[in-house]
Amino acid sequence: MKIAVCIKQVVTREWQLRVNDQKTWIRDQDASFELNEPDAYALEEALRLKEKHGGEVVVCCAGPARAAQVIREALARGADRAIHVEDEALATADANAIADALAGAIKPEQVDLVLTGLQSDDQGFGQVGVILAEKLGIPHATIIMEVQLAPAAPGQASGGLRVKRELEGGWFQWVGLPLPALLTIQSGINQLRYATLKGIMAAKKKEMKKVAPAAPVAAEQRITSLYFPEKGKKTQMLSGSPSEAAKELVKRLREEARAL
Repeated sequence: MKIAVCIKQVVTREWQLRVNDQKTWIRDQDASFELNEPDAYALEEALRLKEKHGGEVVVCCAGPARAAQVIREALARGADRAIHVEDEALATADANAIADALAGAIKPEQVDLVLTGLQSDDQGFGQVGVILAEKLGIPHATIIMEVQLAPAAPGQASGGLRVKRELEGGWFQWVGLPLPALLTIQSGINQLRYATLKGIMAAKKKEMKKVAPAAPVAAEQRITSLYFPEKGKKTQMLSGSPSEAAKELVKRLREEARAL
């Protein structure tokens, strides 16, 4: 089984964010970066499937030159090789542009399974995996908590998938999918492994192919303004008896805060 895992480089969670001069994105010249956490769980699930059923894990990343950092980390954790769709414009591209770039790199690989994280820690739209599945023309399932390979039927080379989806209100759903397919993996699905010294040394010899996007990066969405939420203290004291204060609170929540 050949598995493609899509990963993204994001700003380290502990880094103090700063808005750039144009106020359209963060200032990343002096930022610290790391592997997107949901993507790390997708990578771990791919490695476990490979260890159980055999095959190859190919890491795919669409991003600027600095994204090579997280690609090397993925290789050190156990991925077999990597494809880096490199373009500086991909650093702030929208989900459609990222999915376009990834689809162009993944299609020629003819993979059996594509795994992505549920969402990114920076923009958090949760759309790249869904759009990518549409561009690849394969079925998909989201918010996956467990992945099982179904046995192949007589006369078939491979079986399908049986996956567990997380729903709202504490409910779960089991879904069957044919292969090839795409899954977006929920964080916490497994226990992450970390790169060992042996893995880090081995990663230096693994293939990391750099390719250009199949088409110019053209985002259909753009951020017009980015700012930090303003902090303000607007404490209001309600006087009177408890019943009078309760009535006044309900009135203000309905008329001023519009929360009711």
